[in-house]
Amino acid sequence: MALDDPHTRPPEPSGADGPRTGPAADLPPFAGDEVLPCGRLLSRVWERARDTAPTADPHTLSCPHCGEAVEGLATLNAATRALRDDAPGFRALAGRVMNIVRAEIRLGRLLPLADPDRDLRISESAAAKVLRQAADTVRDARVATCRLVPEGDGTDVRVTMTLAAALDAPLPDRIHQVRRSVLRSAVQDLGLSVTAVDITVVDVLEPEPLLPLGGGPS
Repeated sequence: MALDDPHTRPPEPSGADGPRTGPAADLPPFAGDEVLPCGRLLSRVWERARDTAPTADPHTLSCPHCGEAVEGLATLNAATRALRDDAPGFRALAGRVMNIVRAEIRLGRLLPLADPDRDLRISESAAAKVLRQAADTVRDARVATCRLVPEGDGTDVRVTMTLAAALDAPLPDRIHQVRRSVLRSAVQDLGLSVTAVDITVVDVLEPEPLLPLGGGPS
Protein backbone atom coordinates (compact mmCIF):
# COMPACT_ATOMS: atom_id res chain seq x y z
CA MET A 1 0.00 0.00 0.00
CA ALA A 2 1.12 3.57 -0.60
CA LEU A 3 1.13 6.02 2.26
CA ASP A 4 -1.99 7.73 0.97
CA ASP A 5 -4.02 4.51 1.05
CA PRO A 6 -6.88 5.25 3.54
CA HIS A 7 -6.51 1.76 5.03
CA THR A 8 -3.05 2.65 6.35
CA ARG A 9 -4.29 5.55 8.45
CA PRO A 10 -4.97 4.57 12.07
CA PRO A 11 -7.71 6.25 14.09
CA GLU A 12 -6.68 9.46 15.79
CA PRO A 13 -7.13 9.75 19.57
CA SER A 14 -9.11 12.61 21.00
CA GLY A 15 -7.10 15.77 21.58
CA ALA A 16 -4.21 14.82 19.28
CA ASP A 17 -4.57 18.00 17.22
CA GLY A 18 -3.00 20.27 19.81
CA PRO A 19 0.04 20.30 22.12
CA ARG A 20 0.23 17.54 24.70
CA THR A 21 1.16 18.05 28.29
CA GLY A 22 1.92 15.81 31.24
CA PRO A 23 3.70 12.43 31.42
CA ALA A 24 1.80 11.04 28.43
CA ALA A 25 3.27 13.74 26.18
CA ASP A 26 6.45 11.70 25.67
CA LEU A 27 4.58 8.54 24.62
CA PRO A 28 3.02 7.79 21.21
CA PRO A 29 -0.80 7.53 21.53
CA PHE A 30 -0.83 4.19 19.75
CA ALA A 31 1.57 1.81 18.06
CA GLY A 32 2.83 2.99 14.68
CA ASP A 33 2.22 6.72 15.08
CA GLU A 34 4.45 9.52 16.32
CA VAL A 35 3.89 12.84 18.10
CA LEU A 36 5.88 15.64 16.47
CA PRO A 37 7.73 18.16 18.71
CA CYS A 38 4.93 20.69 18.03
CA GLY A 39 2.38 18.27 19.55
CA ARG A 40 0.61 17.07 16.40
CA LEU A 41 0.32 13.46 15.28
CA LEU A 42 2.41 12.48 12.26
CA SER A 43 -0.58 10.69 10.71
CA ARG A 44 -2.84 13.72 11.18
CA VAL A 45 -0.31 16.12 9.62
CA TRP A 46 0.01 13.85 6.58
CA GLU A 47 -3.77 13.48 6.28
CA ARG A 48 -4.27 17.26 6.34
CA ALA A 49 -1.51 17.81 3.77
CA ARG A 50 -3.24 15.33 1.44
CA ASP A 51 -6.87 16.22 1.97
CA THR A 52 -6.88 20.03 2.39
CA ALA A 53 -5.50 23.02 0.56
CA PRO A 54 -2.13 24.16 2.00
CA THR A 55 -3.53 27.57 2.95
CA ALA A 56 -6.33 25.94 4.99
CA ASP A 57 -3.99 25.11 7.86
CA PRO A 58 -1.84 28.08 9.02
CA HIS A 59 -0.08 25.90 11.60
CA THR A 60 1.36 23.56 8.95
CA LEU A 61 2.56 26.54 6.90
CA SER A 62 4.48 28.05 9.82
CA CYS A 63 5.61 24.93 11.73
CA PRO A 64 9.08 23.61 10.72
CA HIS A 65 8.35 20.20 12.26
CA CYS A 66 5.16 19.69 10.24
CA GLY A 67 6.85 21.03 7.10
CA GLU A 68 9.78 18.63 7.38
CA ALA A 69 7.42 15.72 8.10
CA VAL A 70 5.19 16.44 5.09
CA GLU A 71 8.19 16.90 2.77
CA GLY A 72 9.77 13.64 3.90
CA LEU A 73 6.55 11.65 3.68
CA ALA A 74 5.69 13.09 0.25
CA THR A 75 9.06 11.91 -1.08
CA LEU A 76 8.60 8.53 0.54
CA ASN A 77 5.07 8.19 -0.83
CA ALA A 78 6.24 8.88 -4.39
CA ALA A 79 8.97 6.26 -4.04
CA THR A 80 6.65 3.62 -2.59
CA ARG A 81 4.10 4.16 -5.35
CA ALA A 82 6.82 3.56 -7.96
CA LEU A 83 7.96 0.39 -6.21
CA ARG A 84 4.54 -1.02 -5.35
CA ASP A 85 4.02 -3.09 -8.48
CA ASP A 86 7.65 -4.03 -9.14
CA ALA A 87 9.47 -4.87 -5.91
CA PRO A 88 8.83 -8.21 -4.15
CA GLY A 89 8.33 -8.03 -0.43
CA PHE A 90 7.23 -4.42 -0.76
CA ARG A 91 5.42 -4.24 2.57
CA ALA A 92 8.54 -5.29 4.50
CA LEU A 93 10.63 -2.75 2.57
CA ALA A 94 8.12 0.05 3.17
CA GLY A 95 8.05 -0.80 6.88
CA ARG A 96 11.83 -0.52 7.18
CA VAL A 97 11.92 2.79 5.30
CA MET A 98 9.06 4.18 7.40
CA ASN A 99 10.87 3.30 10.61
CA ILE A 100 13.90 5.29 9.44
CA VAL A 101 11.74 8.30 8.53
CA ARG A 102 9.98 8.23 11.88
CA ALA A 103 13.26 7.97 13.77
CA GLU A 104 14.65 11.05 12.01
CA ILE A 105 11.46 13.05 12.60
CA ARG A 106 11.50 12.12 16.27
CA LEU A 107 15.12 13.20 16.69
CA GLY A 108 14.84 16.46 14.79
CA ARG A 109 17.91 18.36 13.63
CA LEU A 110 21.26 17.67 15.26
CA LEU A 111 22.81 20.60 17.11
CA PRO A 112 26.55 21.14 17.68
CA LEU A 113 27.90 21.10 21.22
CA ALA A 114 30.60 23.57 22.20
CA ASP A 115 33.43 21.03 22.32
CA PRO A 116 36.93 21.85 21.03
CA ASP A 117 36.79 19.29 18.21
CA ARG A 118 33.26 20.28 17.11
CA ASP A 119 32.29 16.66 16.53
CA LEU A 120 29.68 16.21 19.28
CA ARG A 121 25.95 16.62 18.54
CA ILE A 122 22.64 16.47 20.39
CA SER A 123 19.19 16.18 18.84
CA GLU A 124 16.96 19.25 19.02
CA SER A 125 14.15 17.28 20.70
CA ALA A 126 16.45 16.07 23.50
CA ALA A 127 17.96 19.52 24.09
CA ALA A 128 14.54 21.19 24.02
CA LYS A 129 13.23 18.78 26.66
CA VAL A 130 16.07 19.71 29.04
CA LEU A 131 15.61 23.45 28.47
CA ARG A 132 11.83 23.22 28.93
CA GLN A 133 12.37 21.55 32.29
CA ALA A 134 14.80 24.31 33.30
CA ALA A 135 12.31 27.03 32.35
CA ASP A 136 9.48 25.30 34.20
CA THR A 137 11.44 25.50 37.47
CA VAL A 138 10.58 29.21 37.53
CA ARG A 139 7.48 29.75 39.63
CA ASP A 140 4.32 30.63 37.69
CA ALA A 141 5.90 30.04 34.27
CA ARG A 142 5.17 27.14 31.91
CA VAL A 143 6.77 26.60 28.50
CA ALA A 144 4.48 26.07 25.50
CA THR A 145 7.07 25.55 22.74
CA CYS A 146 10.85 25.44 22.51
CA ARG A 147 13.00 25.53 19.38
CA LEU A 148 16.78 25.54 18.94
CA VAL A 149 18.39 26.72 15.72
CA PRO A 150 22.12 26.72 14.82
CA GLU A 151 23.60 30.14 14.05
CA GLY A 152 26.44 30.62 11.61
CA ASP A 153 29.00 27.93 10.81
CA GLY A 154 30.23 27.38 14.38
CA THR A 155 28.68 25.87 17.48
CA ASP A 156 26.35 28.74 18.39
CA VAL A 157 22.66 28.03 18.94
CA ARG A 158 19.68 30.36 19.31
CA VAL A 159 16.75 29.33 21.55
CA THR A 160 13.18 30.48 20.87
CA MET A 161 10.48 29.84 23.49
CA THR A 162 6.82 30.62 24.00
CA LEU A 163 5.39 30.37 27.48
CA ALA A 164 2.47 31.12 29.75
CA ALA A 165 3.13 33.22 32.84
CA ALA A 166 1.25 34.61 35.83
CA LEU A 167 0.97 38.36 36.29
CA ASP A 168 1.34 38.50 40.07
CA ALA A 169 4.87 39.88 39.57
CA PRO A 170 6.35 42.16 36.88
CA LEU A 171 6.45 40.19 33.63
CA PRO A 172 9.96 41.36 32.63
CA ASP A 173 11.32 40.01 35.92
CA ARG A 174 9.73 36.61 35.37
CA ILE A 175 10.99 36.41 31.78
CA HIS A 176 14.48 37.31 33.03
CA GLN A 177 14.30 34.45 35.53
CA VAL A 178 13.26 32.01 32.80
CA ARG A 179 16.03 33.19 30.47
CA ARG A 180 18.64 32.90 33.22
CA SER A 181 17.49 29.36 34.11
CA VAL A 182 17.56 28.28 30.46
CA LEU A 183 21.03 29.73 29.85
CA ARG A 184 22.41 28.07 32.99
CA SER A 185 21.01 24.68 31.97
CA ALA A 186 22.22 25.05 28.37
CA VAL A 187 25.80 25.60 29.55
CA GLN A 188 26.00 23.38 32.63
CA ASP A 189 23.77 20.47 31.60
CA LEU A 190 24.21 20.34 27.82
CA GLY A 191 27.37 22.22 26.90
CA LEU A 192 25.54 24.37 24.34
CA SER A 193 26.83 27.75 23.24
CA VAL A 194 23.62 29.81 23.29
CA THR A 195 23.74 33.27 21.71
CA ALA A 196 20.22 34.32 22.74
CA VAL A 197 17.01 33.08 24.35
CA ASP A 198 14.02 34.72 22.68
CA ILE A 199 10.88 34.46 24.82
CA THR A 200 7.31 35.32 23.84
CA VAL A 201 4.47 35.16 26.39
CA VAL A 202 1.41 33.67 24.69
CA ASP A 203 -0.92 32.97 27.62
CA VAL A 204 -1.63 33.98 31.22
CA LEU A 205 -1.56 31.61 34.20
CA GLU A 206 -3.35 31.85 37.49
CA PRO A 207 -0.71 32.40 40.21
CA GLU A 208 0.09 29.37 42.35
CA PRO A 209 -1.20 29.77 45.90
CA LEU A 210 1.48 30.53 48.47
CA LEU A 211 1.85 28.01 51.26
CA PRO A 212 1.51 29.50 54.75
CA LEU A 213 4.64 29.71 56.85
CA GLY A 214 5.17 26.59 58.95
CA GLY A 215 3.62 24.31 56.31
CA GLY A 216 -0.01 24.72 57.37
CA PRO A 217 -2.60 26.82 59.21
CA SER A 218 -1.93 27.62 62.85
